[in-house]
Amino acid sequence: MTTKVRPHGSRAKYVHEKCRCDDCRRAIREYERWRTRQAAYGRIELVDAEPVRQHIRALQAAGMGPRRIAALAGLHPNVLRKILYGDPRRGQAPTKRVRPHNARRILAVRASLDVLGASVLVDGTGTRRRLQALIALGWSQARLAEQVGMLPTNFGRTLRCERVRADTARTVRALYERMWDQAPPESTWHEKSAAQRARAYARRRGWGPPMAWDDDALDDPAATPHTDAGERVSVRQRVAEEYPHLSGFMSDEQIAAKFGIKVATLRGYLRGAA
Repeated sequence: MTTKVRPHGSRAKYVHEKCRCDDCRRAIREYERWRTRQAAYGRIELVDAEPVRQHIRALQAAGMGPRRIAALAGLHPNVLRKILYGDPRRGQAPTKRVRPHNARRILAVRASLDVLGASVLVDGTGTRRRLQALIALGWSQARLAEQVGMLPTNFGRTLRCERVRADTARTVRALYERMWDQAPPESTWHEKSAAQRARAYARRRGWGPPMAWDDDALDDPAATPHTDAGERVSVRQRVAEEYPHLSGFMSDEQIAAKFGIKVATLRGYLRGAA
């Protein structure tokens, strides 16, 4: 990797590369005189560093390191280190005030799943629910494990884990977005049997299919699937609206699995709508 070479006679050369040539010394003196004048005129506006420091610590608690935060903010890691720790070698305490531009950049960084490192552990609620919903749809654990590149034993643990790796959560999210409305193939006896076993397995555990979940509820630990009796009217309505289209390429068993209901219930809804 090519190292950036800063020109002599600049503050950056003096500060970052520790150059003490005459030109760089002159540049730092001119800069300090300029800062003094700006401060005298009331032109240097700095903001409290504490909210920025607390935000950095919250990002760290979510699994992001200072270098990653700095990269996302477009800042040098030293900026964050001085806010967090100061400069112990020089006896400097953590920064009390920061430039507004730096504060805005740091506060704009969010610990979303998309920016976390692969091995960072995150809440497993959304990952479990997405996999459980696909099983309720009829996808076997073996097929899903293959799709996400896991051994069946690891896949089984993922269905129970309270926390999962960020890269696993991203992989499962992408899989769910691709397959939430696709029933598994059931053209052979083996495929049909595997789908039936998967749906029965999910039913015994009360796992809701994709249609039982609102998109923004999948990752909310406090949310519950729409599977109680009070939700049946909306399921009936969705069946009436979507069955004509779905029946063109899905069996009644597959459509029933999609809505999280029994085949007999599906056919009852259809008779009632006739």
